[in-house]
Amino acid sequence: MTASSIQPENDVSWRDTVAQSALRLPAIVSLFIWSIVPLLMTIWFSFRRYNLMEPERTGFDGVGNYRYLLSDPSLTSAIGNTVLLVCSVLVITIGLGTLLAVLYDQEFFGRGIARVLVLAPFFIMPTVSALLWKNMMMHPDYGFLAFLMRSVGLKPVDWFAVAPLTSIIIIVSWQWLPFAVLTLLTAVQSLDSERKEAARMDGANAFNIFRYILLPHLERAISATVMIETIFLLGIFAEIYVTTSGGPGFASTNLSFLIYRYALLEYDIGGASVAGLVAIVLANILAFFLMRSFARNLDV
Repeated sequence: MTASSIQPENDVSWRDTVAQSALRLPAIVSLFIWSIVPLLMTIWFSFRRYNLMEPERTGFDGVGNYRYLLSDPSLTSAIGNTVLLVCSVLVITIGLGTLLAVLYDQEFFGRGIARVLVLAPFFIMPTVSALLWKNMMMHPDYGFLAFLMRSVGLKPVDWFAVAPLTSIIIIVSWQWLPFAVLTLLTAVQSLDSERKEAARMDGANAFNIFRYILLPHLERAISATVMIETIFLLGIFAEIYVTTSGGPGFASTNLSFLIYRYALLEYDIGGASVAGLVAIVLANILAFFLMRSFARNLDV
């Protein structure tokens, strides 16, 4: 083959590469604008004295904002509440989701209606969900839980005053349980029924089938569910804002609400920027450990 016959093929390949790069360029530029630029601005404001109530007092502040935030006891509470909230909701949704997925895979009367009911909370907006739980379920005077406690002779509990973070965990778990059930139910239904039938013929009981067949089969689905839920649970805000406003004190303040408190209640943009960077670091640490823990289950 002569050089003249190879040259056109090289030219076509080069033009295809340029055309493909040109098509990808808008997506790359958009990603840069939507992610890198806000991050750089957050880093920039974290080193500046910038309070909206005192616009004349601006300038470079060095690590002053970092010193102030690290000495603020609310930061420790917010980090602890964030980790506890995420871990608790994951345990509840994955645990109950697995059990409900196995249950709804069985034939029983009204299964279709039961599936619709268990999926319904996922389609309710977080603000509406928080209002429903605050006024209809957990209200100490006319809430449904107060009615049940009075029915058995117990004194109603003011949930958002006595156990604010636990109340938030219950609300968020109720919202995200449908997602876990839907994902895990799909995985359960993909299991070959012949494997379960063969195990029954070999004498395996229901618990052994669940332990040695269903759970290994659900590992990838559970891993994906944990990853997706963690991303959204780190940014929980509406439920806290509507119900407890981060209180009493900082008992139910997570990092998202702490950033809101700095930025829109105290108008401290510098402090809010530092808190935002702390949230980014925490999210990346959790993502690192999750990826290390579940990477083998996500391999294709």
